[in-house]
Amino acid sequence: MKYISLLLLALVILVAAAPNKNGYEVGDTVSDFRLKNVDGKVVALSDYKNAKGVVVIFDCNTCPYSKAYNTRIIALNDKYAAQGFPIITINPNDPDQSAGDSFERMVAQAKEKGYTFPYLADETQEVSRAFGATNTPHAFVIQRNGKNFIVAYIGAIDDNARDQANVKRRYVEEAIDALLQSKPVPSTRTKAIGCSIKWKNV
Repeated sequence: MKYISLLLLALVILVAAAPNKNGYEVGDTVSDFRLKNVDGKVVALSDYKNAKGVVVIFDCNTCPYSKAYNTRIIALNDKYAAQGFPIITINPNDPDQSAGDSFERMVAQAKEKGYTFPYLADETQEVSRAFGATNTPHAFVIQRNGKNFIVAYIGAIDDNARDQANVKRRYVEEAIDALLQSKPVPSTRTKAIGCSIKWKNV
């Protein structure tokens, strides 16, 4: 009995000491997802069969940081979609917590800004949690490897959220350029700067 008690105690300590994984890490395989786009159609990661990779950016209508990156995200898609790395943006915010992030407002923003890439609503927030997204914007560069998509970079789009003119490091661009040349990604992880995601009340 004493032996069993000691064994149970050891298991409890082992479980408590185990790392609590929260979202994808660099090198992880991304699970397929299906979310509604602003055009009413469902978009899945598995739709991108001919892409070399995808840049998934968790974004929203309301965050000042997201607003500061609107033109930069559009420019990223303009530059890299034709090279095999299109942009997918996902709004993770609960509209009950942030009325400006309702689906109707998303549709209006995509039309106003002229988005040529998907802007998806994560209504259950399951995809956002699976990725481990914490902020808007929060970027994930994922590379195709056979039938799988593998995380290659996680973090900020660049090193200056407030002033585009003074950006010195363009982390997402550096990652894509390296992958296109089959070189190591210079920085695989940086801190995402932005507004915290508005999670549903549980």
